[in-house]
Amino acid sequence: MKWSRRQLLLLAVSCYSAFSLAQLPVDPEAATGLVQKNEVQARHAVVVSANPYATEAGYQILKAGGSAVDAAIAVQLVLSLVEPQSSGIGGGLFMLSYDPQKQLLSTLDGRETAPAAAGLHWFRQSDGQLLPWSSAYVGGKAVGTPAAIAALWQAHQKFGLLPWSQLFQPAIELATAGFKVSPRLHRLLAQSEHPGLQQFADSKAYFFPDGKPLAVGFVRKNPAYAAILKRIAKDGPSAFYQGDNAHAIVQAVNHATINPGQLTLADLQQYQPVWREPICLPYRQLKVCTMAPPSSGGLAVLQILGLLSQFDLAAIKPGSLQAVHLISQASRLAFADRERYAGDPAFTKVPVAGLLAPDYLRQRAALIDLHKDAGQVEAGSPVGAEALADSKALEYANTSHLSIVDPRGFAVSMTTSIENAFGSGLLVNGYLLNNQLTDFSMEGVVAGKLVANRVQPGKRPRSSMAPMMAFDRQHQLQLISGSPGGSRIINYVAQSMVAMIDWQQGPQQAATQAKFTHRNDQLVLEAGSELTHLQGALKDMGYQVRSGDLNSGLHLIKKTKDGWAAGADPRREGLAKGW
Repeated sequence: MKWSRRQLLLLAVSCYSAFSLAQLPVDPEAATGLVQKNEVQARHAVVVSANPYATEAGYQILKAGGSAVDAAIAVQLVLSLVEPQSSGIGGGLFMLSYDPQKQLLSTLDGRETAPAAAGLHWFRQSDGQLLPWSSAYVGGKAVGTPAAIAALWQAHQKFGLLPWSQLFQPAIELATAGFKVSPRLHRLLAQSEHPGLQQFADSKAYFFPDGKPLAVGFVRKNPAYAAILKRIAKDGPSAFYQGDNAHAIVQAVNHATINPGQLTLADLQQYQPVWREPICLPYRQLKVCTMAPPSSGGLAVLQILGLLSQFDLAAIKPGSLQAVHLISQASRLAFADRERYAGDPAFTKVPVAGLLAPDYLRQRAALIDLHKDAGQVEAGSPVGAEALADSKALEYANTSHLSIVDPRGFAVSMTTSIENAFGSGLLVNGYLLNNQLTDFSMEGVVAGKLVANRVQPGKRPRSSMAPMMAFDRQHQLQLISGSPGGSRIINYVAQSMVAMIDWQQGPQQAATQAKFTHRNDQLVLEAGSELTHLQGALKDMGYQVRSGDLNSGLHLIKKTKDGWAAGADPRREGLAKGW
């Protein structure tokens, strides 16, 4: 498939018109605001992603006969260009893919890994003190081995229909002709909260031409990104993990002017994604499935649903005091277990079966008082658990998610990230490198006990990414969910599943509904939403409660009698498109 210059121009114009300042919130990462979005009904196929350019690329790949995996690859490559703050080929991903003919759900772990040189004291300074997180996330020490290209290649080898090189054409042509900068990208740059972007020369030149942040509507070309994509399209992953690009990554990481790292060519060449068994849990009439650890997100969402299955949520009004209370208490309990037990299963024994066991979930649900907040809770003692200390790792509102169903009914739910907004701040060949190593606990030993999510060589950091699918008793796909949002992803995705399953909401309504989050610390109600009127009653129940900006980015798909319905979160610039 070849995009003409006229097609690219029309796409740029249509995307830019969708980005009008009157429509978008002031800053989807830092301020709440809802953009009116309509639910998309599609008989045959649908794509929902975080940017209109990317959605259009995936849509065109499906129209050309590509699979959902083919479309996901094209979407990711475009997101790396137009939404560089959130995800890209310098980062990693978790992918769920479902084959309806074989009734087979596959899950792919494309999570980054720590360099061989990493260890328990990775984030300690020469004086023995821990680097503050606000400093640690910038520069080379935060960079894990990029995983996205290797994972996308593996997925294509297994499920692709179109040639690998064809999937790169939309991103190559858009990078060459230029894309129009959206208000969201401009405003994130204008906030200047990432010190690396202004201090690393290549990043500054790209994002701050003439010393000013990229302006809304500015046509940003990226010939360096187009060039590396052309090489990967021709030669496969070796063009990324070996040769000039690999040397450029190592140079950028190890000679960063802030926090230089110790990444090697061997770290890059030895990287391998992992096909894992999905983890699933019955919820009401459906079976909900997700990514296994090192995803703490999927596991925590399943725990929340398992705890809530003890209560009749269908009889409770959405957005009511009782609904907010029950979901918040379940979230408290799940987050307590997450902090204690979640990590890379190759390095620590994650008691997945014990955490999802019906008896354990009933026991934990019994701790929920219907009339008051429990206060901060401790992790439980599931079967198979080890004596560990809690992890201390910060995750901010970032990342991206895409949901796709192709004309064969083959589906993808993929969450993808470079971690903090703009990752490490290091730009290599037109793409940003991740800062995923700050998803590890900064402290590896607490009170004499090891932390499951401590830094170790070759280890994958714990993640909150939680791509989800749900199936009926005939093993037919019914729902797809996923969201960005750091550790709040867990709350957003769990609430979307409750909304679509218990309250029978459509995907657009579920994506739009007012958000609230609880991470076993305090309850946050979405500022400006109807939930804020509950603040007094919640305080009376013992909650520490405040209103705040909660910028979910849910991209949801739900089966209908005529095909599929899809919704894009109105808090961000995502778009659903189908036919």
